[in-house]
Amino acid sequence: MGSTVCEAIDREEDLEVVARVDIDDSLEDLTQAGAEVVVDFTTPDTVKDNVLFCLRNSIHAVVGTTGLTDPALDEIRSVALDSGAKAFIAPNFALGAVLMMLFSQKAAKLYDKAEIIELHHDRKLDAPSGTALRTARLMGNEPEIHSVRLPGLVAHQEVIFGAPGETLTIRHDSLDRWSFMPGVVLAVRRVATLDEPVTVGLEHLLDL
Repeated sequence: MGSTVCEAIDREEDLEVVARVDIDDSLEDLTQAGAEVVVDFTTPDTVKDNVLFCLRNSIHAVVGTTGLTDPALDEIRSVALDSGAKAFIAPNFALGAVLMMLFSQKAAKLYDKAEIIELHHDRKLDAPSGTALRTARLMGNEPEIHSVRLPGLVAHQEVIFGAPGETLTIRHDSLDRWSFMPGVVLAVRRVATLDEPVTVGLEHLLDL
């Protein structure tokens, strides 16, 4: 994802990649390069410290790494308030995935029973996925979540609603990592203008 993000940013005439920080590199490289926005696609055990470093150094953060807990978000929000830098966090940057979550939220008002099946590549570290957890939170009726990890998959999710005599399935499939790039680029452009210190969910940047 990091390499794809860099390629997507390089394609934008008014945006520039000034630093690429790998897992063994120092975050100080970001400040020395004069980074204004950092895009984090790392791991659940490093993302909080990465974001806090950025905010404390007045660098806005766009976060696609899942696994941030509610206490971690509270800490990030507190630091963002003090620093003035903003954090934007999205469980999924694909436009279709956002619609899938919002459609499921609406359908949950009419159906009492639903389950979520999320399917990802076998290198994904967390389960359930951040997308599934956010979908469940939006639905509000505690649907059961089933996680599948297999080679050949990218990112897929379906929400199945059941009622007497019918089912409704809402599904989204990301077949390539480029499906996430329009959302990432939009977040990079907008993060500095957000009203809240921490914003969660791509839907807040879309005209829906």
